[in-house]
Amino acid sequence: MIKIILLLFFSLNLIGCKKSEPVKSAEKDDKYGDYYVESSIGDATYLNPILASDSASGDINNLIFNGLVKYDKNIKIIGDLAESWSVSEDGKIIIFNLKKNVKWHDGKSFTAEDVEFTYKKLVDPKVKTPYSSDFEIVKKFEIINPYKIRIVYKEPFSPGLISWGMGIIPKHIFEKGDFNTHPANRKPIGTGYYKFVEWKTDEKIVLEANSDYFEGRPYLSKYIYRIIPDQSVQFLELRNETIDSMNLTPDQYNAYKSYFKNYSKFKYPTFGFTYLGYNLLNQLFNEKEIRQAIAYSINKKEIVDGILLGYGLPATGPYPPTSWAYNPEVKDYEYNIEKAKNIFKKYGWSDYNKDGWLDKDGKKFEFTIITNQGNKSRSVACELIQEHLKKVGIKVNIRILEWSTFIHQYVDKKNFDAVILGWNLSRDPDQYALWHSSQKKEGQYNFVNYENKEVDKLLEDGRRIFDEKKRQKIYQRIHKILADEQPYTFLYVPDALPVIHKKFTGPEVAPAGVGWNFREWYVPYEQRKYEMSK
Repeated sequence: MIKIILLLFFSLNLIGCKKSEPVKSAEKDDKYGDYYVESSIGDATYLNPILASDSASGDINNLIFNGLVKYDKNIKIIGDLAESWSVSEDGKIIIFNLKKNVKWHDGKSFTAEDVEFTYKKLVDPKVKTPYSSDFEIVKKFEIINPYKIRIVYKEPFSPGLISWGMGIIPKHIFEKGDFNTHPANRKPIGTGYYKFVEWKTDEKIVLEANSDYFEGRPYLSKYIYRIIPDQSVQFLELRNETIDSMNLTPDQYNAYKSYFKNYSKFKYPTFGFTYLGYNLLNQLFNEKEIRQAIAYSINKKEIVDGILLGYGLPATGPYPPTSWAYNPEVKDYEYNIEKAKNIFKKYGWSDYNKDGWLDKDGKKFEFTIITNQGNKSRSVACELIQEHLKKVGIKVNIRILEWSTFIHQYVDKKNFDAVILGWNLSRDPDQYALWHSSQKKEGQYNFVNYENKEVDKLLEDGRRIFDEKKRQKIYQRIHKILADEQPYTFLYVPDALPVIHKKFTGPEVAPAGVGWNFREWYVPYEQRKYEMSK
């Protein structure tokens, strides 16, 4: 997989682009000039692709760094820093030929040593990365010459090629100092088509076009990422045309015609899901049937209809319906309060003192759901779940937290009872990082502490097999097990509902997202707001 990331809200998936022509002179019909201003409800955490796990950081890192490969508009793997490659018949060896005309933003040449250094950091136990499992399976990394590398795996590894979509970092910058706290994590130097300018915490991140980019500089001169923690404030900024794009809530999207005549709207299914995850270290959630009873207690249709207004679907498991790993035979949990109450009673939970709440051994069935601020859909989901569980006698508290605090002080440290979050998934169905029992350390993605020996083996087998039909059976089995065991209550698969200012020429919906060709976007001369040309 390239990455599975914690979904803050939505991004334009700025992951690939066509080759552009060399920079022309600044004539009136020149495409080069103007800025793109985007907003986010949360700030980035690390401008380092090895350390970052959230979508805000990913938005910026995708512009600053390149991997060896990437996806094109149709989710086909194409070269990025790699000119070409070959994979052995047994899938255990990949040879990459690297591009020779690539420069780091400080002018140094990109070479195979940078790729080797990136690999070594990914498998260094002292480095706090959630992506190590994709690279620990490498047996040998060999530099053949400055622009050719040979990677030998311990065993066949089907996601091996796309795993090298990981952003490559510069050896000459990071070889000295502590990697986890290095100053370059806030002032990055990459090879990407935008260069870092400044980062004002909780205010904005500014990037500028890389005129030396190996495929040609982007048309837009600057990219400004503003931190606006409240969606309603973002909405007002959009109406005032002080930001250029936003992913609307369904109610905002329905109000589009009366407010946003200067914006183009788009709608397409996201490749991810929103969920209620349980900390399985909490004794309340030890039993599978208790988690199933909670699922029966939640009126998912009301959540989907009330929050998404038809712009999305209920989730039945860890794969969205658009994934080839999706299991159509898995049925969703019906809303059935009586069935839920009977299960709770079976495990000794009943309203013994007649106060309206379930209790057992004098202790009330009570827990807290946490989620991040600024995401209206998640906060409303918390409130609806609170109401639903109250009907069966479970007391739910809600805590809304600032994004960085939420991730680093609560999720990473497993300091929660239950959490509402979302995953933005890789197109490859390998979810080893989410569910394998080896991935439960602080900062890794199995923060609900799920463990199942059959799932572990299935995940391991799915990585060794290249035949898609055989892999499909494996992942459909995983889908069925997780739906049964309910380490998450899988809530919904939302549609992405972005609007983008009409002054931009180039936005196009594709399987890779509406921003797949962002480097080719431009503003016609007469519509420019910030800059005429450069």
